[in-house]
Amino acid sequence: MLKLSRLETDMEMIAKKAIYAGAKVVADAMKINLKGVLSDEATGELVEAMGITPIKLLGGQWTAKIGFDGYDANGVAYQLIARILESGTSTRKKKPFMRKTMNQVKKQVAEVMTQVIDEEMKKIFG
Repeated sequence: MLKLSRLETDMEMIAKKAIYAGAKVVADAMKINLKGVLSDEATGELVEAMGITPIKLLGGQWTAKIGFDGYDANGVAYQLIARILESGTSTRKKKPFMRKTMNQVKKQVAEVMTQVIDEEMKKIFG
């Protein structure tokens, strides 16, 4: 009973750890893919502007988002620049890096999250 009650109280912490571990895998792979589509003249500010949001409970599910925050020297939002790279415009060819990343790491994210949950459960149940 004690272990089950501990599991109940630690559930939020376990969920956050697992989600963060999965989001980190996605963010790391996305940074690599983003660097691959940027031109040689790129400053690297777009890569640095990418991050993981705090983990929140939304609609009964724990979530975290990976996105871009801030503006470049010309006042253009990094989110807009990333979207242009991903989807293209009428004058720019698309250079998808987000979709590519998600397809590459889907299995790895599930494995990492499962591993974190299993490790935390072993700590509780011994």
